[in-house]
Amino acid sequence: MISVSDALDTLLDLVSPTAAETVPLRAAAGRVLAEPVSAKRDQPPFAASAMDGYALKSAEVEKDAMFKVIGESAAGHGFTGRVGAGQAVRIFTGAPIPEGADFVVIQEDISRSGNLITIADHPGTSTNIRPKGGDFQIGTTIDAPRVLGSADIALLAAMNIAQVPVRKQPTVALISTGDELVLPGDTPGPDQIIASNTFGLDALLTAAGARVRILPIARDTESDLRTAFELAQDADLIVTIGGASVGDHDLVAGVTETLGMSRAFYKVAMRPGKPLMAGTLGQSAMVGLPGNPVSAMVCGHIFILPMLRAMLGLGTDTPALLTAPLAHPVSENGPRQHYMRGRYDGQTVHVFDDQDSARLTLLAEANVLVVRPPKDGARAIGERVNYLPI
Repeated sequence: MISVSDALDTLLDLVSPTAAETVPLRAAAGRVLAEPVSAKRDQPPFAASAMDGYALKSAEVEKDAMFKVIGESAAGHGFTGRVGAGQAVRIFTGAPIPEGADFVVIQEDISRSGNLITIADHPGTSTNIRPKGGDFQIGTTIDAPRVLGSADIALLAAMNIAQVPVRKQPTVALISTGDELVLPGDTPGPDQIIASNTFGLDALLTAAGARVRILPIARDTESDLRTAFELAQDADLIVTIGGASVGDHDLVAGVTETLGMSRAFYKVAMRPGKPLMAGTLGQSAMVGLPGNPVSAMVCGHIFILPMLRAMLGLGTDTPALLTAPLAHPVSENGPRQHYMRGRYDGQTVHVFDDQDSARLTLLAEANVLVVRPPKDGARAIGERVNYLPI
């Protein structure tokens, strides 16, 4: 068995960033920017009013001063003339500042009679003008890599970037194995269960940016497994679920060996998730996850998500563990690193008493995995422990 950290290092060495592709702006949300992009225009592209009011010369701005209104400037319809002494232009938010004006008095500080206005209140010192390029300028860069959120998409649009370079989504083929499995919605036999792991991992990996393909369940025969691997051969990452242990019906290791898999390791010193296998199969990285549902999902968080981040060009740094005090005592840990389901309430961590790796209900209740190092001693109430949000 190897340590969790050694296993993770090895897994990250099996993958590399995917190639870049260009997608329309509307398809870029949630994708990873593959290379820096630069603005093609200034924002705002002209000096613009920040308020509704009147544009005039700052040298003439004082309480009780009077001006003649000579025109109007609205968004998309600027005033084409020039503002002279004693003149003002009615202006609206976002409209271009007319030539000759360098101050906007807000409309609340103005009294108007026909085409004459008077500054009725002290206008303050702010010019109420957004300078040209005050937000960004031609050549302003958005650095990569970054996951593009809604604010990024708005910024790209304002920069007049219609086509966005992003990392291709890694393709992940999920292969569930076992005669005992049926798909959700099917009618299981008396000795069968639902293939829950497949769909939990699908949700986890899709949310992280992968393009997931769920392959047909591979029955406990070598021919079925071979067929599944043939269907998965063009994937960036092949993930098998179950069948990677050493029982009579655990065939994944043997079949992949005959298919030419280069094994990187087998078994990790962790709970849950010990029977984990990894290597390369053709051009694909491959990870064989244990079949217990909690084990599979925990390994998805600890190992598969970092691999996806690396493939998306987001680097190989793993999320830093957080710390919090225990809500109650916990007993000493065994020889393997233990990822214990628990719940953080904003102040303390409650570690669930039952850590059975088949209990999905407890995983659904958990929002953290408390990380206990090997042979960690008993911990008292209030002692700080490491945890990973999930």
